[in-house]
Formats: sequence, C-alpha cells, structure tokens
Amino acid sequence: MTAPIDTTGTAAEAQPEAVLSGVDKAQIEGRSLGQIAWTRFKKDRVAVAGGVIVVLLVLIAALSRPIQALFGLDPNALNQDLIDPNTSLPLGGFGGMSLDHPLGVEPKFGRDIATRILEGSWVSLVVAFGATILSNTIGTILGVVAGYYGGRVDTIISRLMDTFLAFPLLLFAIAISATLQGGAFGLEGLPLHIGVLIFVIGFFNWPYLGRIVRGQTLALREREFVDASRGMGARGPYILFRELLPNLVGPIIVYSTLLIPTNILFEASLSFLGVGIQPPQASWGGMLNQAVSYYQVDPQYMIVPGLAIFITVLAFNLLGDGLRDALDPRSR
Repeated sequence: MTAPIDTTGTAAEAQPEAVLSGVDKAQIEGRSLGQIAWTRFKKDRVAVAGGVIVVLLVLIAALSRPIQALFGLDPNALNQDLIDPNTSLPLGGFGGMSLDHPLGVEPKFGRDIATRILEGSWVSLVVAFGATILSNTIGTILGVVAGYYGGRVDTIISRLMDTFLAFPLLLFAIAISATLQGGAFGLEGLPLHIGVLIFVIGFFNWPYLGRIVRGQTLALREREFVDASRGMGARGPYILFRELLPNLVGPIIVYSTLLIPTNILFEASLSFLGVGIQPPQASWGGMLNQAVSYYQVDPQYMIVPGLAIFITVLAFNLLGDGLRDALDPRSR
C-alpha cells in the first residue's frame, strides 16, 4: 500500500523547466538573430575599430560646416603671407605646418589643408552615400522581382544587368560629367556636380547588388514561409515586400558597406581627372590633382588627402568584412 502524496504546496510552487534559473540566478532567455550577430561583431576588434572610425568620419562630415562656422574657418581663405613668392611653396618645413595650420598650407594659394580636408569630407560622403542608396534601390527592386517571378521577367532583367555591366563605366562617367559641367536640369555649380556624380556612379552600379539579391531570392522563394503566405492568399507584391525583403536586409547592408568605399574612390578618381567636383570647392580627389605638380618639392600636399582617402576606404572595408562575418558566419 503506497503512502498518500502531498499535493497541497509542492505542485503550486513547481515551475516549468523552461524558466529555471541558471547558476547566476538569471533567467534563461532566448536571443534574436540581431543580438547573435551583434555578439559576433563585438568579438571582432578590427571590425569594431573600423566601425568607430566610420562613425567618427560620418560625424565629422555631417558637422563640417558647423565646425567651420564655430571656429571661423574658411577653406578658400588665401594666406599669401605664408607662401614664398620666389618658389610658390609654403614657408617653413613640412608644407608650412604650424599651430594655426596643423596639416600645413597649399602651395601657391596658402589655403589651410586641414580645413579643406574637413570641407571635402562631406562632399565625398554625400556622393558615396547618395550613389549607394540609388544603386541599392534599383538593384534590390529589380533583383527581387527577377528572382521571385522568374521566367521571362527574369530573362529580361538579367539581360539588362548584362548590358549595364558591359558599359565602360569610367569612360561613360567622364563623358557624361564633362558634358553636363555647364548646367542642366535647372542646376549649376556644386549641386549640379554632386547630382551628376550620384546619378552616374549609382545608376550604373546597381547590377552588382541586383545579382546578389536575385540569387538570394531564388533560394528564399522556395522556403516554407513563402509557401505559407501563398497558401493564405497573399499576392506577389505582399510576398516581395513583407516576406522576402526583410530576409534580404543582411546581404544588402553588407554590400552597402563594401560599396560605399568603392564610390568614394570613384568620386575621387573623377575629381582627380577634372570632371568631378570643380575648384574652388574642396574635394579630396581635386586636392590630389593639384598636388601632382608639387609632389616632388612638397609631398605633404599629396600625402594628407591621400591618407584621408586611404583611412576612409580602409575603415569602411573593415566594417563591411566584420558585418559579413557577423551576419553570415558560414562566410568565414
């Protein structure tokens, strides 16, 4: 004969195994995919360093005009008293470096290099981010449409991608930029130059992301959640924008961080060739163009904008590599 079981207190106090506390008395909780990716990303110190530099660069670029106004800086102010009239070179060593001009001054004009680097930062980042947004918008929409619908739609969009990829982009960009220098679309001067660069760089770079999105969509459209949406009566546009696109955010973000430095280099190349941002507006590529005539006698003038481009591109690349590993550990 078995003894009676006391169920008055123990049953009420018992808790499910799923909410048991760990050794540190903290409740066990699940983590989202974003939290898991952030944990992986924090472990990559090189990527974190790149991310910190990127944040600082973006802040500097966004606040460049307020900083100039606060400290009374003028990127186009001439300082002829700092230039040797016989050689047109800055007085003093290291390109005229001093407390007032920590990065030196330009040959011939005497403009402060640090202020012009600060002014050129927002130009480069505006063009790079604008072109990236344009490329991502076109590439994402056409890529997801081609991958989901397939058939004739996929064939047409894929051939369109091949056509754009066959363009000699640099030569085409030089031709368009040079043609529209005077004025177009009711714009002129700096707004026109920035708008043309964003259009040229962004419009002809979308097929790269388009192919990535198309490939990811081909795999996602056969997943169970897409079949469930179809079974519940969801139509194509709903599945595209509410089911597929949220699952493509990771690859799009990673590609964007790798495309931005490419666009920075592209803008600098066009400005270096004289068909991008026009003087006297400061730009890193334009400063390198002007430094070509002085690099043997005043290397400081070429080193500073070159380092600005190098550090910016490297920081974005390190951040992009870290995000790729964090969002897709299989890529390691």
